[in-house]
Amino acid sequence: MELTTNLELPISEITNFLTTLQDEIISAFMSLETEGQFEKTPWEHPTGGGGTMAVLRGKVFEKAAVNFSSVHGDEFPLDDASGPYFATGVSLITHMNNPHAPTVHMNVRFIQVGDKHWFGGGYDLTPMGFPYEEDTHHFHSIAEQSIGNPIYRKFSDNAKKYFYIPHRKKERGVGGLFFDKYNSGDFDNDYSLWRAIANSFIIAIIPIYQKRINQPFTEKEREKQLQLRGHYAEFNLLYDRGTKFGFKSGGNPDAILCSMPPIVKW
Repeated sequence: MELTTNLELPISEITNFLTTLQDEIISAFMSLETEGQFEKTPWEHPTGGGGTMAVLRGKVFEKAAVNFSSVHGDEFPLDDASGPYFATGVSLITHMNNPHAPTVHMNVRFIQVGDKHWFGGGYDLTPMGFPYEEDTHHFHSIAEQSIGNPIYRKFSDNAKKYFYIPHRKKERGVGGLFFDKYNSGDFDNDYSLWRAIANSFIIAIIPIYQKRINQPFTEKEREKQLQLRGHYAEFNLLYDRGTKFGFKSGGNPDAILCSMPPIVKW
C-alpha cells in the first residue's frame, strides 16, 4: 500500500523505534528471568506487512509476550475511520509466577488512515490480589515524570475509564496511562510524548518486579491470583480495543491472544 499524507511522516523511523523498544524490553525482562528464553516467531498479515511475536515461558515470568507489528490494508477495520490504513506498534503483557508481582500491560501504536494519523497506547498495572501502595505510587510517579502534568492527569483519567470492567463494576487494576487517537496538530510534540511514554515503561515496572519476584507466597495466595486472572481475561476478550482491531483486521490469532493468562480459574 502506498501511504498518502499531508505531512512527511517518518514511518521507517517510527518502526525502527518500535523494534528497538521491543528488544530493550525483552532484555530488561530477561535480566530478571532465571529459566527460559523468549521465542521469536515472525508472521505475515494477509493484507500486507506482519510482525514478530516474542513469548517467554519461564520461572519468574510464567508467561510474557512482547510483540511488534506493522500492517497495512485497503480498509480500516474499525468503525471510527475508513480508507487505506497503516498500523504499527508494540504490545506486551506479563503474567508472573509470584502472586505478589503484578501483571503489567503496555502498548504504543501509530495509525494512519488515508491522510489522517494518530498515536495511542499507554501502560497499566494490575495487582493479582495483592496491591502495594508503594508500587502503585512508584508506577504512577514514573508515568507523571515522563510526560508532566496536566497531560498525566488526563491520560490517567482515561485509563480509569478505559480499564473498567462493567460487569464486575471495578477497574482492572490500579491504573496508569491510556490515550487513543491522539493528534494535537503538532506532530513533533506528539511523537516526542509518545516516545517518552514508551521509554519510561521499563523504569516504571522493573523496580517493582525486583522487589516482588522473590517474595514468599502461599498456595492460598496463588489461588487468589488465578481467580483474578479470570477478570483480566474477561476484559481483554470483551472490551479491549486492540483485540477487536486484531481480529477484525485479520491479524495473527496467536499474537492477538498472547495477552491471555497461561493458567486461570473461575
